[in-house]
Amino acid sequence: MTMQKIGPSDDDRTVRLAEHLAFSPSFQPLFNDGMALVDETAIYLDGPGRTEAKSLSRQAATLYAAESMRLTTRLMQIASWLLLQRAANQGDMSREQVETEKTKVRLDGIGTGQGSPYFDDLPEAFRALVDKVLKLERRIAMLDKEIYGAGAKAQQDDSPNPVAEQLSLLRTAFRS
Repeated sequence: MTMQKIGPSDDDRTVRLAEHLAFSPSFQPLFNDGMALVDETAIYLDGPGRTEAKSLSRQAATLYAAESMRLTTRLMQIASWLLLQRAANQGDMSREQVETEKTKVRLDGIGTGQGSPYFDDLPEAFRALVDKVLKLERRIAMLDKEIYGAGAKAQQDDSPNPVAEQLSLLRTAFRS
């Protein structure tokens, strides 16, 4: 029985499935799903969502407005990540360029209003969109961690959160 010695050259041949997905043609369905969700959300918020929001109680309408902002912010971050990955996949950017640019992308830094007592008062279609976007965000965050490692998250934590900064400014303004 012969034993095969595992050396550094064997490590170079290890296939990382997440990285293979992100840098191969099989990335296109994920990209398409993400961009379709961006479109679906925009159509809903500009159409039926706007109409449905008018019939909500004041508390639920406030939650709807806050959750809509979180939803669109989350989708912008997802779209940014997908576009960066597509650029890398198509050879328009190197992995190093993507790593530098993606430090501006936050994949899990925004809270959610799902724990609010008024969340169930929100329109069912809106809650379904929130759920779909959260699932996609988690999936992409897992891919990102698998591809770029935990260091990517640490870099993100050092960057300022623009939504939190705006909320802080609003709190300060309304306390006066």
